[in-house]
Amino acid sequence: MGMKGRTQVASQRILLPVSFFRRPADVVARELIGALVVSSVRGTRTAGRIVEAEAYLGHRDPASHGYRNRRHAQNEGLYGPAGNWYVYLSYGVHWCANLVAGRTPNEGAVLLRAVEPLEGLPAMRRRRGGVADRLLAAGPGRLSQALGITRSLDQWPMHEAVVQVYRGDPLAPPVATSRIGITRAVDWPLRFVEGGTRWASRPR
Repeated sequence: MGMKGRTQVASQRILLPVSFFRRPADVVARELIGALVVSSVRGTRTAGRIVEAEAYLGHRDPASHGYRNRRHAQNEGLYGPAGNWYVYLSYGVHWCANLVAGRTPNEGAVLLRAVEPLEGLPAMRRRRGGVADRLLAAGPGRLSQALGITRSLDQWPMHEAVVQVYRGDPLAPPVATSRIGITRAVDWPLRFVEGGTRWASRPR
């Protein structure tokens, strides 16, 4: 299906229910591949198909901001209900968008790492400063910038927020790899990527 066809059906999709996120983060991350994320920040609609997502396992994951149940103002979103947004600032520069997963507080979250741009490309290009289209949302910081995501989204229930996630088309099982961009528990196979995509942060 071409880009035009995909954008035409985006508005007809079903919003992912909260129950989708009340499962282990690795399951949620895997099944988010192919889902559509739609942003209406400041009335500007942008959308893309999730091609890369990474799971973090909360209090038992050394790479999680909530490891061993550390809790402070900046990571409070991790302790919210499943399906809420958790947005943090990475290296003091980039906003990173996560969705809380699991049945108990600080059980896990899923980082959105890359999307294939489908709608609102002029706005994405403007926000990203005219980079090549392949780099518009290839990486968590780039993704947030392209979709207009900032800390203001933090702790919002996804189904009530200006950035929402909808069911996508069934895909072949995604490829599981070790995580990237972290220094602890790097080898845990919790990064999921659509096979063959050119839109991931590190295309295969």
